[in-house]
Amino acid sequence: MQYKELCVPLLLSFLHSFVHTLEPYDLLYADGIDAYYRNDFHKVVYYMELALSSFSQLRLTKVSCTLGCRQRFPFQPASAHQDLHFATAMLQRAACVRQCEEGILGAPSRHRVSEDIKSEFYRRIPYNFLQRAYFKLNQLDKAAEAAHTFFMANPEHMEVQQNLKNYQVKSDRPLIDRERRVYMDEYQTGVKLYDQEQYKQAINHFEEALKGYYRADVECRAMCGGPQKFNEYEYMDYRATLYEGIADHYIQILVCEHECVRDLSTRPARLSPIENFLPLHYDFLQFSYYRVGDHLKALECAKSYLLFHPDDLDVSENVSFYESLISDYMDPADVGPRKEAAEFVRRHRLESEILHSAAEGLGFRYNEPDFWVTGGDRQDENRVPSGSELIDVTGLLSGKKAVQKIDRELREGGPLVYDGVKLVHTSEYLNGTQRVQLDNVMTPEECEELRRVANTITLAGDGYRGKTSPHTPNEKFEGATVLKALTFGYEGRVPMKGARLFYDVSEKARHIVQSYFMLNSTLYFSYTHLVCRTALHGQQDHRNDLSHPIHADNCLLDPEANECWKEAPAYTYRDYSALLYLNGDFDGGEFVFTEMDAKTVTASIKPKCGRLVGFSSGGENPHGVKAVTKGQRCAVALWFTLDPMYRELERLQADEVIRSLDQESKGRSEELNINPKDEL
Repeated sequence: MQYKELCVPLLLSFLHSFVHTLEPYDLLYADGIDAYYRNDFHKVVYYMELALSSFSQLRLTKVSCTLGCRQRFPFQPASAHQDLHFATAMLQRAACVRQCEEGILGAPSRHRVSEDIKSEFYRRIPYNFLQRAYFKLNQLDKAAEAAHTFFMANPEHMEVQQNLKNYQVKSDRPLIDRERRVYMDEYQTGVKLYDQEQYKQAINHFEEALKGYYRADVECRAMCGGPQKFNEYEYMDYRATLYEGIADHYIQILVCEHECVRDLSTRPARLSPIENFLPLHYDFLQFSYYRVGDHLKALECAKSYLLFHPDDLDVSENVSFYESLISDYMDPADVGPRKEAAEFVRRHRLESEILHSAAEGLGFRYNEPDFWVTGGDRQDENRVPSGSELIDVTGLLSGKKAVQKIDRELREGGPLVYDGVKLVHTSEYLNGTQRVQLDNVMTPEECEELRRVANTITLAGDGYRGKTSPHTPNEKFEGATVLKALTFGYEGRVPMKGARLFYDVSEKARHIVQSYFMLNSTLYFSYTHLVCRTALHGQQDHRNDLSHPIHADNCLLDPEANECWKEAPAYTYRDYSALLYLNGDFDGGEFVFTEMDAKTVTASIKPKCGRLVGFSSGGENPHGVKAVTKGQRCAVALWFTLDPMYRELERLQADEVIRSLDQESKGRSEELNINPKDEL
């Protein structure tokens, strides 16, 4: 499909006006966050708005340059030397895109952004900072707009939900989602008008939605031509031939383009797409056109729908009915599906064939989703000729509750290994599966010692690439690993006794979890983190957010679909998790388990010194942390795996340090003729 709607030369000339002003959005975002923690809210607005603008312009530049160069250097069919003609066009496009982007953006390296920052913009986190800043500046209309934009991608965020209500009381302006996808708005408006039987107006919105969707599809595909990702092998060890290298890279691009269907059907920051999104446009249109008396277009749209669902008996019956209505003045066989729908489906199927061929011939792994699933039986009580009713007209998921399966035998109630450790609550009391609450895992003296270590060695944003408030801007997050503690102990910056205590209590927790859940294989450390969350002064009024949002530890929680997707970027290899608390002298900070809707709390646990919560890491145990509103909450966070391939590297290094220290201690004891046990 040609991208005629975008006038590339005009757009490129417009973008060249940004040559001297377009700064990397990640740097602007960092400046905005720094200003936020300085309470300089004018600068917060300045930098955050610039960051969002830069983010948008960067994408627009890449799309425009890619499409413009594609139009300028098309592939020319040739009977001879086809490989040279193909290579020439590719080289011309590559040079064209580079020249175009560098002319607008400068050196490409300036705009290489980490996946973490991309994720924050995808989740619309800058708008959370913006809404707070605009509120502090008493610009409530803009605060409401920013809060609404953030909330549309984060509907579970209770604090912003309350803020939004407060802003609306003081502002009568309609709320606008600044990042809205216009074609989705058109579709939803069309559905509402359809439900009100205002078919003529509904048609206009559905048609505009289709135009917007196909434009967005072209843009989405243009954004897929990025650098090759070496997920399954190391770049330095990569030794592919020319054809292998081209095939590897092209397959990555083709997968991205093929799955634009999912991206364009997915609402902001959601994991699950709207079911049957594109085909439903044609289904709504076929009946709407019938109701306004345009039987030709009704037939055209019904046949377009059948391209996606050729076995749909109800729409097939509609086709027969429409054909009978026009047979007196034209041959129904002359009416086919819409050209853009036919081209789209033809390309989609060809892509699918190529991907499956690659999977079979090149060892490429690809599990193709069912992009056109309808989610259940259609509702046909008002079927044509008397009417047409569709399943799920708002495009929402059917809401079936998923049952998470664990691929191992589930047991619990094994010995607690250590004297004094107390079993407080089992899975049954905690209303879940593979859950346990224990007390007295540490003594008050040990808790106090480890807290002193934490307050010395923990670093703001540790484990989250320096982000001091990775989960909420109302708290400061600090952390440290076992290896860092031992390093500080070795350097004399903290007592070695305290550093060793961190190592020992985490090992103790591992033994307890492995024994209590009666695991038949060794439980290895996947990650060990000493973490403290501190409530920030002056930012606790009317808080409704969470210290750590509801999530699962080895899958991507999708509350709307009642699913937890065990796929990247989740830590899919994690099998068990545990939290060992060091204190309880703070306000808030309760640990909670929820249902998969991320809202229904099934158990709440108040931290205190020596209390341990252990659980399996999958979607059967969504959990989070309530807001810490006063004081500091410290704990040892532990994640475990049954797969030795994913053992924590720093833990292995820490094991070596401990062995060396033990050998040194043993050597000194032997020199003095002292039994090492006597030193204890």
